[in-house]
Amino acid sequence: MSRLDLSVTICGVLLKNPFVLASGILGTGAAILERVARSGAGAVTAKSYGPGPRAGYPNPTVLDWGSGLINAVGLPNPGVEVGVGELLETKERLRPLGVPLIASFFADTVKGYGEVARTIAQAGPDLLEINISCPNVEDEFGQPFAADPRAAAQVTLEVKRATSLPAIVKLSPNVADIKAIARAVEQAGADAISAINTLGPGMVIDIEAGRPILAHRVGGISGPAIRPIAVRCVYDICSAVSIPVIGIGGVLRGQDAVEMIMAGASAVGIGSAVYYRGPGVFKRLEVELSTYMEAHGYARLADFRGVALEG
Repeated sequence: MSRLDLSVTICGVLLKNPFVLASGILGTGAAILERVARSGAGAVTAKSYGPGPRAGYPNPTVLDWGSGLINAVGLPNPGVEVGVGELLETKERLRPLGVPLIASFFADTVKGYGEVARTIAQAGPDLLEINISCPNVEDEFGQPFAADPRAAAQVTLEVKRATSLPAIVKLSPNVADIKAIARAVEQAGADAISAINTLGPGMVIDIEAGRPILAHRVGGISGPAIRPIAVRCVYDICSAVSIPVIGIGGVLRGQDAVEMIMAGASAVGIGSAVYYRGPGVFKRLEVELSTYMEAHGYARLADFRGVALEG
């Protein structure tokens, strides 16, 4: 397998392999993110930081419902001012490992996104991820910015004015035309796109108690059940834009990652797989991807990236 090249470059940032820890999954502190990096991740995404502290929602917040996960964590974080210190520590821990850091953030106004971006850039992350698509806080923040091309573009423009760091815009599957959203953020200056955020919101009811299990009642759906939707969204986005796409959604095995890459993804986000297969999943994914590539005569990811788009 030594002749295989699994590296990928996203917005000028080199990843040793295409597997990116998704935001909110083990991204709660510098020590944990370092552990994930040492476990074989190509890049790691920290939890999303917002303008101020948020406690998030009370437990229960996450449930394995059989075919995937449902969660309503509620974006808990200490606020971006504290977040800068956490990201600086993470950056120091990751530097000797050569693993890039992606800083995710959110806000409730267009101007707020710019302000948070300006602050978070002080930590010097390698990439920014603009979270405009969380489905779990709509009752607090209103319709997600990812639901409207114009709103998504406005946020992107505001962030690009606030910082020169490369910006990844995280899109939602809960829209009528994801191509239109993708084109809008690309035209507004997005350097890359990550897709998808969780599907929903959905609900699971405890039939003995006769009430929703999650404390927030509804939550975002992730895991293997949403992978076909995620693959279709990545395919649609990659057919509409020329910037890199990080494909996220239900990837558990190397073969799932191959699907994402064939749909056009430059890199692959890993979230629920950590729950199902443990933090060591990154090295296992690398072995599984390498095994597939050897069996099919591929030496580089570029050899099969986007082949499904060519038909």
